[in-house]
Amino acid sequence: MGVIIACGVFSQSNGRVVNAQSQTSGSPSPTPTPRISEDDTVIKIETELVNLNVRVVDRFSRPISNLKQSEFAIYEDNVLQQIEFFSQSEVPTNYTMLVDNSGSMRSQIEKVIEASKILINSNRPADETSVIRFVGRDKIEILQDFTSNRDDLEYALENLHIDGGQTALRDAIYLAADRVSQYEKGTDDQDGKRRALILITDGEDRASYYSEKQLFQLLNESDVQIYAIGFIKDLDARGNFIQKSEQAKAKAFLEKLATETGGRAYFPNNVSELNTIAQEISNELRTQYSIGYLPSNDREDGSFRNIRVVVKDGPNKERRIAITRSGRIAGKPDGQPVLQRSN
Repeated sequence: MGVIIACGVFSQSNGRVVNAQSQTSGSPSPTPTPRISEDDTVIKIETELVNLNVRVVDRFSRPISNLKQSEFAIYEDNVLQQIEFFSQSEVPTNYTMLVDNSGSMRSQIEKVIEASKILINSNRPADETSVIRFVGRDKIEILQDFTSNRDDLEYALENLHIDGGQTALRDAIYLAADRVSQYEKGTDDQDGKRRALILITDGEDRASYYSEKQLFQLLNESDVQIYAIGFIKDLDARGNFIQKSEQAKAKAFLEKLATETGGRAYFPNNVSELNTIAQEISNELRTQYSIGYLPSNDREDGSFRNIRVVVKDGPNKERRIAITRSGRIAGKPDGQPVLQRSN
């Protein structure tokens, strides 16, 4: 018999509530079932295409464009993979603005709203965005669901407001990442969309249900890139040693989020840098390579598979650096928490 454990609330501003629950099943997750053709009795095993969003930069983090498929090599667990899909064309992006509304963000909130509007106003017609504010695990609220309507998005941003409570950062990331990963995800592996989470926070977590291990397990199963903007310098000081320790912990966590998902972490010294950061994120979301491969190891056993993308050096041995997610989970292991909607 499965056991359901309540672990948080994801609420809509219109009154609808989405509960996050951890569901542990007594039986393992199903593996792909071989299909036998009646005509030729050939066994066909369906394998899921692994999609990667890849940024390529030089030593000075300048983007490199117009590369060819032949200049890329993908390795999974050090085994060379065959590329099945390759494109650098601009594709629609579904992304969520996830904004910390806890008391520690009080002095930044107005500038955060302004910078968020820059991102929204750079959207292309096919892009869709949602806005989520969070404080504690009972205050993770969808102010605006996915839409391409800029007026609705700006209205939601104007309704961001500081609130009291113990920050549940991991819970907010978990629920938002799972949601953007599943939004409009059909049966077509090549749906041609990028998915991202733009997180604005001080990086401190005080009251999350989900552990860091559970969070990164989910992120390794999805293709969501995380762009984190961390105001770590503004963490509350409780003595110099403790302050430095919490700043270092927050920075390490946000950098790990970005590195593991192929995104990027920013640590502005002051709010005046936000507008430039917003423009950089907007540009990066649209200057990437979309690459897909069918894994040679098609076992859906819930294990972690390392992914490495290598790009040939350019003229004069110019170093080209590929940035993408560090790996994937091969199938959903037994006991993985599941985001559910209430009726």
